[in-house]
Amino acid sequence: MSCAPAGAGQGDAPAVQQGGDAAAAEASALRKVGTRLLPYLALLYFAAFIDRVNVGFAALQMHRDLGFSDRVYGLGAGIFFVGYCLFEVPSNLILHRVGGRRWLARIMISWSLIAGAMVFVRGEHGFYALRCLLGVAEAGFFPGVIYYLTYWVPARERARLVGRFIVAVPVSTALGGPISSAILRLDGVHGLAGWQWLFVLETVPSLALGILTWRYLPDAPGDARWLSPREREVLTRKLDAERAGAALLHGGNALRAVLGSRVLALALCYFGVELGMYGVIFWVPQIFAHAGVAPEHIGYAVAAPYALAAAAMIAWSRRSDRRMERAGHIAAASVVGCLGLVASACWADCPAWALVAISIGAAGTFSVLPIFWTLPAASFRGASAAGAIALINAIGNLGGFAGPFVIGWIKGSTGSFTGGLLAAAAGVLATGVMAWLIERGTDKPRAGAA
Repeated sequence: MSCAPAGAGQGDAPAVQQGGDAAAAEASALRKVGTRLLPYLALLYFAAFIDRVNVGFAALQMHRDLGFSDRVYGLGAGIFFVGYCLFEVPSNLILHRVGGRRWLARIMISWSLIAGAMVFVRGEHGFYALRCLLGVAEAGFFPGVIYYLTYWVPARERARLVGRFIVAVPVSTALGGPISSAILRLDGVHGLAGWQWLFVLETVPSLALGILTWRYLPDAPGDARWLSPREREVLTRKLDAERAGAALLHGGNALRAVLGSRVLALALCYFGVELGMYGVIFWVPQIFAHAGVAPEHIGYAVAAPYALAAAAMIAWSRRSDRRMERAGHIAAASVVGCLGLVASACWADCPAWALVAISIGAAGTFSVLPIFWTLPAASFRGASAAGAIALINAIGNLGGFAGPFVIGWIKGSTGSFTGGLLAAAAGVLATGVMAWLIERGTDKPRAGAA
């Protein structure tokens, strides 16, 4: 005989049904975000990254035509990040005010025009100026998208879905190798060098996508016509609750949150992985050339490490979401990345082993990225998030300046890539150690916890 009051179970049924309906609506909304929004954002980042790093493929012909030394090239490749870092925070704060659609479209259109102007470079000073201006134009794009995704993706899903966006980095490098090699073979057509054709032809897609973004991209779930009214309501309510929780955590003081010690620690943590990642990305075509890879095969050799990195990034970020654990996954990936880069330094003169080692290094290094970005995204919301994410990216991206410059300087001084690759390995390892210490030293819940 039941001791429950008559009708007790019946009264709970509507609440249970309503909760199940909300969960189903949220799951459906996130599936649509994953299939409608994330691929488009990844395509934008693909175009951005091609325009950012194609100078690495152009380098061999620019050395020939313009007489650039390794130091000039390393400084020019890295100086992009000076302009980029100076304008990160103001760019992201503007995005917070005007919305992602308008500001991301503006960024894309302006960077594509400057990237195309690289065709007119005739000397090192023009090279430095345009690379710096390209950084100014692109400033705020990556942290802007990371911040923009906090309006679409709950914390517990973030590593997996952010990984699907950031995967554009290794994919763009993997595909960019063969594409760039093919374009470089236009050398001399209509009086243009192959490196000039590279900048012209790889600029056009960015310009077209910038114009399309102005019309296509919704600012928030409430503006997405491809979500049902119930999906918009449930997803908006979920994300508003997360933002309210973060506002309570920081007392609603955006300036205090942005200038806090956690932001600085995360920025220094990000500096290490950026130093390693960009140091290798900008120099890997020349590393393979130095190892003895034939020029016509370099584009395909470059594709292999980054194809592996794309697969590793997706798999590792999914595992991090399943385990709801961040710092340990960052640390483990950084150890793998470090070991791969150390091995590549040891085998820099052997094409086959250099390819294997750099593939392992790239897989570990890139697997850090989507999981790292769950840490600031889980800690801040609203204007605090816009400023904090931009500041972390700005300071961290100074590693993108340091990496290419240090490798170029060491190569110019020693004639070898060994010392530079060891410096890149140390940067990646430092990121893992710092992420572990940051999360062990905080009394807050683990990043990404719902």
